[in-house]
Amino acid sequence: RILTAFTLTIFLSNPGKAQQQCTNGFDLDRASGQCLDIDECRTIPEACRGDMVCVNQNGGYLCVPRTNPVYRSPYLNPYSNIYPPPPAPGPVPNYPTVTRPLICRFGYQLDENNQCADIDECASDSHQCNPTQICINTEGGYTCSCTEGYWLLEGQCLDIDECRYGYCQQLCANVPGSYSCTCNPGFTLNDDGRSCQDVNECTGENPCSQTCVNTYGSFLCRCEPGYELEADGVNCSDMDECSFSEFLCQHECVNGPGSYYCVCPSGYNLLDDSRSCQDINECEIRNFTCTLQQTCYNIPGEYKCLDPVRCEEPYIQINENRCMCPAENPGCRDQPFTILYRVMDVLSGRSVPSDIFQMQATTRYPGAYYIFQIKSGNEGREFYMRQTGPISATLVMTRPVKGPRTVQLDLEMITVNTVINFRGSSVIRLRIFVSQYSF
Repeated sequence: RILTAFTLTIFLSNPGKAQQQCTNGFDLDRASGQCLDIDECRTIPEACRGDMVCVNQNGGYLCVPRTNPVYRSPYLNPYSNIYPPPPAPGPVPNYPTVTRPLICRFGYQLDENNQCADIDECASDSHQCNPTQICINTEGGYTCSCTEGYWLLEGQCLDIDECRYGYCQQLCANVPGSYSCTCNPGFTLNDDGRSCQDVNECTGENPCSQTCVNTYGSFLCRCEPGYELEADGVNCSDMDECSFSEFLCQHECVNGPGSYYCVCPSGYNLLDDSRSCQDINECEIRNFTCTLQQTCYNIPGEYKCLDPVRCEEPYIQINENRCMCPAENPGCRDQPFTILYRVMDVLSGRSVPSDIFQMQATTRYPGAYYIFQIKSGNEGREFYMRQTGPISATLVMTRPVKGPRTVQLDLEMITVNTVINFRGSSVIRLRIFVSQYSF
């Protein structure tokens, strides 16, 4: 009988590479990675029995009759010590030599040197990869894969949306097979192509007109004291501090670049607080132009040169500021008995009502009472006399008086004596200098 062994090459699915195992009749040569034929006639004891002779085949062996003229001596001699040939009546037949053809395993083919060489299925287009896939040749086989940026799903290469997986720190744009990272304004993309780094806009050319303050992803502009940021958020314009309040300076506020300063009018000095004004007493420091006959009288912001008091007829002068009309003079019958000249000053716009002058009788006679009134000079109704006692009264300013102005009031004190049936009067001629300013 003839026994035949067959070989079967099995390829196991393994991602990226076709794997091979050797079956019956072959043994894997680890050095070359090839399956080499096993000579069963040498390795299997009594592979053939009786009159049968073992003939090795690629991947198996044959048992043939000794009388078969096709298979001759080359296969008989090696086994003569195992199976001694029976005595032959005649000469031993001459069997032809059988050559074993070289068979390459799957994925390989014979080259011109009669060696098994790898078949490049990708180059020969003998692969079965999907058109969306790429073929990668391997030793003895090939594998189907997708390019970077794609993944294999049911035999198709589908684009991977890298933006869904947070590949970019800030802005991500998916493109077929890849992605692109960008950064928000105020950031720059790092060399890794994914993360973003804050840009310090304040370095190099200053984007602000004055002070630049870097922030995360942006910057802020700040202005120096005395300046304010414009609507564009970049430029600074001078702040008019004088327009904010009328109380920055006592007199006048002058705006300057980034600041302001206070000035005082003529006749005043600026105090150390740099806002308040103090009157200069020209009479005290003798900085006036009055004559020797005149008297220097200081008022806030200026001074007045007062002429000496001269009494008019029928009055005679008692002292430097008092005139008297003698009772024996018929022309004095309807005139005040005395006229006293007084001078005072008030600030312009003084708050009202305000007591500014007091008048009282120097002598009180039995049976007499006194009446106080403004005889003249109160045409604007800015003053009135308030009697504060039997012999005294106070001049009250009832309306603000603006200066510079000079007001002259005749304040009359009328004496009435019912015992001796007497009625007379005395006048204080009060000259009020109202200053130009309220300080």
